[in-house]
Amino acid sequence: MTSSAVPVVEGLFEVEAGVPRLNGSRCVGCGAVYFPASANCRNPECHDPHVAPALIGGRGELYSYTVQNYRPPPLFQMEPWAPYAIGLVDLADGLRVMAMLSVPVEDIHIGMPVRLAVRTLYNTDESGEVATHVFVANLERGAVS
Repeated sequence: MTSSAVPVVEGLFEVEAGVPRLNGSRCVGCGAVYFPASANCRNPECHDPHVAPALIGGRGELYSYTVQNYRPPPLFQMEPWAPYAIGLVDLADGLRVMAMLSVPVEDIHIGMPVRLAVRTLYNTDESGEVATHVFVANLERGAVS
């Protein structure tokens, strides 16, 4: 992926100094974190209507996954298309995020350490590379952040 790639959904993520972060939100009152970003706090015990933008870190642990063996409807474009894994990843701040896993299926296991990355889905004549967030195996040992 090049630095000129655009997110598949505007504002989904940003990459600074080669480090991807998800664009989410955090409740000012209770600290609950949301991805994608939410216009308000969805915590029923919190009555603070204010949320602020939050950049969400990129290391976590694979909670669960499945393999997508059939091609999704045309709304989702990926060229060339091939079966892929989708995982639920637990991040350090308690948030659970769903994303594609850019890991060979035979190497995926529950509890594996992963980190956020960005991958090109397809190319267009108008905008060039179109990318999405994915999780890859985190071979670095250390704290989840």
